[in-house]
Parts: sequence; structure tokens; C-alpha cells
Amino acid sequence: MQHIFLKGTNGITLLMLHGTGGDEKDLLPIAKQIDPNANVLSVRGNISEYGMPRFYKRKSMDVFDIESLVDETHNLCDFVRKSGKTYQFDCKNVVAIGYANGANIATSVLFHYEQAFHKAILFHPMVPMRDVDLPNLRGTKVFIGAGRNDKMMPNHEVEELTQMLQSANASVEVFWTDYGHQLSREEISAAKAWYEGKEIDEELLILDDEGDQDV
Repeated sequence: MQHIFLKGTNGITLLMLHGTGGDEKDLLPIAKQIDPNANVLSVRGNISEYGMPRFYKRKSMDVFDIESLVDETHNLCDFVRKSGKTYQFDCKNVVAIGYANGANIATSVLFHYEQAFHKAILFHPMVPMRDVDLPNLRGTKVFIGAGRNDKMMPNHEVEELTQMLQSANASVEVFWTDYGHQLSREEISAAKAWYEGKEIDEELLILDDEGDQDV
């Protein structure tokens, strides 16, 4: 998989997973904001949809190709494990950070692998698949950033995903904004606070003038 690896100093590795049409460079600024001392493994999706990189195929805008999703989930996990040997980082100390399509593939990894990630930050995710037996996710911490006006990722999807993860014993924190599908500075600040183990105080979160950051 095409990727960028940046060596850090604290032993944590941030696995960055872009949204549809993005690439391995898109989320590097967010990785720096979340943890400037961590390793960064930023990956480009293997699938091309009309020239736009993605992590798995889909049959229509909101219908995923489940066979492709499962195959690419295993491919991503294999790649991370091999990268751990290549770049000499601890695969037990990986934090996945994904946006939209990238959040969905990260969620699919959680659905298939026990203790795949130490933590996961999912910006604007959907339920990637249903009718699947989830592994025991006890000890896995998940942050979900969502927009109440996100037409691409409806509120009920976020609520259902939260329930599924919690039923598998994951610890889940959901942070809502009033924005749409764009990734906002507000939720990035909330994710950073959560990542650092701080209580999220909405009044202290820094907002940019635009409200949204398109990634």
C-alpha cells in the first residue's frame, strides 16, 4: 500500500486513514495536532473509484461491496503488521484515526480483530456491515466525531454503531457538532482532549472562523 511513515519518539503509532478522494498526505496535519510525538503511518487506499482513492469498493453511494470491504480489511491489517516489522514499531500500540471512508475501514478492522487498535478515532463513520459477530473489544477505547447535519452519515448510523461497539465491551465517547460532513476544528480539538485522557469541555474547544475543515 502506498504510504508515508514518520518516526516519532513516544512509541505510539498513529494509523491515518483518509476519506474518499484523499491520499496519504491529507491527514498528516491532524496527526500532528493529535500527537506530535507519535510515529505516523499514513496509508492510501488500494481502491480507485473514478480516479478517487478509497479503502474498499461500493456498489452505490451508500451500499458497500462487503466482499471488497472484508478483503481490504484483512489487507490493511496485514500491511500494518508488516510495517511494524519494517519500521520497528509496536503493533499493540497503534491508534487508528480515520475520516469517513477511512473511519469505516478502521471500524471494519475493529469488527474483525480483537485488540487490533489500542484506541480508534472515527470521524463521521457509518456501520460498515451488519449481521457480524464482533470480537471482544474490552480495553479498546473509541472516539466518534459526528455532525448532526451530516447528510452522508445519518445520526442513526452513529447511534447504531455506538451500540454495536458498546455491546462488544468497547469504551465509546461520541462528540456531536452542528456541522455537516466536513471535519471541523471543534471535533479535532475534542478528539485530542479525549486522546490525552482529558475531560471534553465544549466551551474550551477552539473553533476556526469557517467552522469546518474540508479534508
